[in-house]
Amino acid sequence: MVSQIQPPTQPEVIYPDSDGQPVANNTIQFGWIVEIKQNIEWLFADDPNVFVAGDLFWYPVEGRNKTVNAPDVMVVLGRPKGVGVARRRHRLCYQQWKEEGVAPQVVFEILSPSNTQTEMDKKLLFYDRYGVEEYYIYDPDRNNLRGWLRSEDGLDVIPQMEDWVSPRLKIRFAPLAEGLQLYRLDGERFLTYTEISRNAEQERQRAELAEQARRDAIPRLLQMDLSIEQIVQALGLSVEEVQSLTQE
Repeated sequence: MVSQIQPPTQPEVIYPDSDGQPVANNTIQFGWIVEIKQNIEWLFADDPNVFVAGDLFWYPVEGRNKTVNAPDVMVVLGRPKGVGVARRRHRLCYQQWKEEGVAPQVVFEILSPSNTQTEMDKKLLFYDRYGVEEYYIYDPDRNNLRGWLRSEDGLDVIPQMEDWVSPRLKIRFAPLAEGLQLYRLDGERFLTYTEISRNAEQERQRAELAEQARRDAIPRLLQMDLSIEQIVQALGLSVEEVQSLTQE
């Protein structure tokens, strides 16, 4: 009997999801990363197939765990926001071969004083090689914005960034003397986390006041001899809600 020699098993390739480095080197850089990521997420909140991530490891090639980058913000159109049952399990890293080969189309990098020109040149080569369509770099310390757009020959410099509109995201870039502003297609500007939190609190307070006003109106409407059905129609409440409130 001739025994067949089994080929040696290939060791499993590990794809780390962290390098132990912080997301940002200072609060300015972190603020910009959060602002861009969150506003783009809200922009596509109703589209289940737009994935937005911040500082997530992206592996474009299976089996090559040294070929990796972690964009400050990356946007992948055509891939679900989450994976797994009920989309509750989030990605630890973006392994492109498991994502139908879809590369992030839009990438943002926010510079910090520690970034070197060599480092940024390598990032540009990486994004060019692995299919990024739009690449934007913002230096908040120098208030300097640069961008690249993919052509037939790869990523080409966008010569004029003032009022530039992203072909993929439809957001407008407005470099101003006091700093960069980003605008949605509807003309609303991107908000900071503090502004968003403040607006959410104001909306909550307005909703509570409106609800209280409707509750307070029920006794007055009853005194005017309106029926429960008429009150329901006037206040936009259900019959059960009106009946419950009249019994309190």
